[in-house]
Amino acid sequence: MSEMIETDVVIVGAGPAGLFTVFELGLLDIRAHLIDILPRAGGQCSELYPEKPIYDIPGLPMVTGQQLTDNLLKQIEPFGPTFHFNEMVETLQSVGTAEAPSFIVGTDAGTRLKAKVVIVAAGGGSFQPKKPPIPGIESYEHKSVFYAVRRMEDFRDRDVVIVGGGDSALDWTLNLQPVAKSLTLVHRRDAFRAAPHSVNAMQELVASGKISFKLGQVTDVKGADGQLSTAILKGNDGSETELPCQRLMPFFGLTMKLGPVADWGLNLHENLVPVDTEKFETNHPGIFAVGDINTYPGKLKLILCGFHEGALAAQRAHRYIYPEKKLLFQYTTSSTNLQKKLGVS
Repeated sequence: MSEMIETDVVIVGAGPAGLFTVFELGLLDIRAHLIDILPRAGGQCSELYPEKPIYDIPGLPMVTGQQLTDNLLKQIEPFGPTFHFNEMVETLQSVGTAEAPSFIVGTDAGTRLKAKVVIVAAGGGSFQPKKPPIPGIESYEHKSVFYAVRRMEDFRDRDVVIVGGGDSALDWTLNLQPVAKSLTLVHRRDAFRAAPHSVNAMQELVASGKISFKLGQVTDVKGADGQLSTAILKGNDGSETELPCQRLMPFFGLTMKLGPVADWGLNLHENLVPVDTEKFETNHPGIFAVGDINTYPGKLKLILCGFHEGALAAQRAHRYIYPEKKLLFQYTTSSTNLQKKLGVS
């Protein structure tokens, strides 16, 4: 059992709505930890359209998804939020009262946090990996089949097989090659959807004999007690080959699912979380929902709406964090106090 981390607010989701909520909380001297199943901040903006232009962010005639993420991260630097990437919230336990809420949040990586407020900013749900159609794959997951790398040491001196042709597959091929006993990259074709410099670096490793590249698909695996020993490769010519495999990493993309949020006791409407429009609080005091995960009359799924929702949620959260402290509304343009917090005074 990991040591309990205490903070003011836990934000579930590190997309644009979650990131800007950190800013609004920070102005009110409220500390935040963010949890995201992805390996980086940005949510859909970073994962699905990092280079796609966005035209409806106020004051920015055009910005890409990655540029927006980078700007938001720069904006919240003064408040020093803590990120927990590659983790999914599995449990949410209420240990307070309606007047003085308190929650214990647990992730699939064993992280435990205690907070007075939880803000769900999970977009359309958590991004979860698409699983390969391999019989019995579930019995090996989190033991010898992984969809993300949390600890490089889990792959040291192992026979590693990576399946896929996108950025994740190529990035981890390059990163794990120095520590793996052997590494085989499997893809159904010899064209890749990854950055050109990553593809070139991978091809150089193949040419030098440091890794192997195989055309085809992994159709079956062998092993016992959750530990793999062999991956069965079906080549494009129909032939079958056995590959040494102690660690398998399939990178087939991501899908969006509501995930454990459905089990948190929140009222749900068509897999969305209803909130009021005064403070964007759910039916459970102390739990808020901002961004695409929430629903209310007139809801628009726009990033700018998530920003507005995060600002109002932060105002209400202040009452739970500082119940004895009167909240004085201030503007960043005129408040020297806020400007000091931002380091611009």
